[in-house]
Amino acid sequence: MSRLNLEKQLTFYGSYHHNPTNVAIHMTCIPLLLATGLLLGTNTPTIIPLPSWLTIPNLPLNFGTIAAIIYAGFYMLLEPVAGTILFPVILGWTAFSNHLTSGNAYTTNTTAVAVHIIAWLAQFVGHGVYEGRAPALLDNLLQALVLAPFFVFMELLFSLGYRPELQKRVNDSVEQEIQKYRSGKTNGAPKNGKAN
Repeated sequence: MSRLNLEKQLTFYGSYHHNPTNVAIHMTCIPLLLATGLLLGTNTPTIIPLPSWLTIPNLPLNFGTIAAIIYAGFYMLLEPVAGTILFPVILGWTAFSNHLTSGNAYTTNTTAVAVHIIAWLAQFVGHGVYEGRAPALLDNLLQALVLAPFFVFMELLFSLGYRPELQKRVNDSVEQEIQKYRSGKTNGAPKNGKAN
């Protein structure tokens, strides 16, 4: 699957997130996971030092900032309009995270770790109790971790009427993938919840 094929990426992730309660859990928890993950990454020292004239306040090139740039850049490649909207949100949060961890690091990090753990647990409850299907990360860890925040943002945009033709195609493809999964489940256990 092409990594930059938005429709296929959304279909992959959407086929694991169809139950409305599980989707609501993910709509809440995925942004928290991205935010706390980036925040925790800002605890690292500057990896790539820049001259002072090129340095942006609160955005030293530490692990958190570099991850934010990679995430946001990938999203811009996947869907230029949505990615461009999300880019300043991700970088703005990362700048604020750098500010927080440079001040009261202990309280900030303790809170971030607690929120991160609770958000992960809620996701697994969503899959186990409501979706009845293993999370996407068991089939493709990197794809699930990178795509999840963008999937949530696209779901929000879809709910506001953005690109209804894409939403319809993705929803139709998701239904087909779920049917494959269910028919595979009755004919034998699918591997890690993945439809063949």
